[in-house]
Amino acid sequence: MNKSNPWYVGGKLEGVQTPSHYDFKTLRLTPAELRTEFARLGWRRVVAFQTRNPMHRAHVELTFRAAKTVEANLLIHPSVGMTKPGDVDYFTRVRCYQLLLAKYPPGTVKLSLLPLAMRMGGPREAIWHALIRKNHGVTHFIVGRDHAGPGKDTDGKPFYGPYEAQELFKKHEKEVGVTMVPFSMMVYLENQDCYVPDNEVPTGARVLNISGTELRDRLNEGRDIPAWFTYPEVVRELRRSFPPRHKQGVTIFFTGLSGSGKSTIANILLTKFLEMGGRPVTILDGDLVRKHLSSELGFSKEHRDINIRRIGYVASEITKNGGIAICAPIAPYDATRKHVRGLIDPYGGFVLVHVATPIETCEERDRKGLYAKARAGIVKEFTGISDPYEVPADAEVVINTAELSAEESAQEIILHLEQQGFIGVSAEPVGSAGA
Repeated sequence: MNKSNPWYVGGKLEGVQTPSHYDFKTLRLTPAELRTEFARLGWRRVVAFQTRNPMHRAHVELTFRAAKTVEANLLIHPSVGMTKPGDVDYFTRVRCYQLLLAKYPPGTVKLSLLPLAMRMGGPREAIWHALIRKNHGVTHFIVGRDHAGPGKDTDGKPFYGPYEAQELFKKHEKEVGVTMVPFSMMVYLENQDCYVPDNEVPTGARVLNISGTELRDRLNEGRDIPAWFTYPEVVRELRRSFPPRHKQGVTIFFTGLSGSGKSTIANILLTKFLEMGGRPVTILDGDLVRKHLSSELGFSKEHRDINIRRIGYVASEITKNGGIAICAPIAPYDATRKHVRGLIDPYGGFVLVHVATPIETCEERDRKGLYAKARAGIVKEFTGISDPYEVPADAEVVINTAELSAEESAQEIILHLEQQGFIGVSAEPVGSAGA
């Protein structure tokens, strides 16, 4: 239910029980309920807008124009199932959609949620989306630029042409029974202070645009988001869910051989963060986790993987809730470290610190004699001796404690976090709406 597959089995379906949803209940109308609502309102022509992203001024202008062109009422019908990785969560999106309803003429717009996962199937998905909306009582459907497109292919080229979905839809429009309302991408003309389709831009006009990537960067850095791009209330809502980096959670994830100095540096970092204040700090040291979270696990590759994944999960929860997680396991395997990064990246910062102290130095520091026991074959599957350590190629910070003291090492990490904006107070944006 949570992933797509290359093949599906179709046939006769028997509905046993509708899924239970506990959020936005008044906005979750079934096809029958929405058709009944349209009849009650006297809406004979309804144009639907499909989206998986927050809506900004360009989207409001596009939908308003589309409804006006065909003299129809507007249904904002966002997908609130699984979408593309990196998309804004639908809870935030829905709150933004609700704020925008007042931007339309009273009595002309309705918001309803579609519990559908995006497949990013491009033109074919555009037709599928229209068929679904037909079941909901819609007569017209907006198909914009690169509808449900997956982005670029492995060669960096767009997987589908920008208006390929419109071309395919046009071929099957009568069969589908829904009229397409085609639209180009809307762009902002600075001199005229208005939005127009990109194919109607006058020669020499200055066009402004903010991409999704730039918007995320501006949110991360606490920078101004201009009023020509979106509305002040939408900016405030987005900032609630996506605070600037110095207010986000972050995980500092150490990896390195036993005795390399990870725990010492981690404890120095802990005290430095507590000294700064502002965010809760949790240390997940390898030995402590073994004692309190993974006491039943051994030291096989499988069990070490499970242990690191548990650390990653706990760190992701800390990060998601705005805290700082300091993780100091050995974490010898690249695939497992990447898995942990994938758990944390959607919720805040992830900084991989490779403590690249040479094994000779680690052995000299070994008070427990573990290296000697490993070389003698007494301790089995010991990282760096009888089990491999996979050196990370994606570490943000690399430290050799044979050359730096523990305090100097901690300072290197602090400087990197400052450079990335995760610590230190950024200047507040000059007016969240911009001028």
